Amino acid sequence: MQQYSKEEKAMWLEDWRQSGKSAWAYAKGNGLNTQTFNKWTKSEAKAKSCFVEVTAQVIKPISHMPEILIEKGEVKIHIPLLLGPGELRAVMEGLGGAI
Repeated sequence: MQQYSKEEKAMWLEDWRQSGKSAWAYAKGNGLNTQTFNKWTKSEAKAKSCFVEVTAQVIKPISHMPEILIEKGEVKIHIPLLLGPGELRAVMEGLGGAI
């Protein structure tokens, strides 16, 4: 059985997304095992559907508190830099698909 690296899987999945074909048709047309390729597409979809739930809070602004400001349309998200690296990473990963 053929083993693929993460980079190879990512390359195949990106090429498939751009092809506009079904996963089955793409795998068949490129000599890939259809069941294996289907698992890759489901695994990728599951990974992208993860999210971080953050309770909305209104915090009285402190003018000298450093922050990151993310704006999209009328939505403004102020993230204080007082967050630890792990907390900030979780917030940014959670926002990854939304911005």
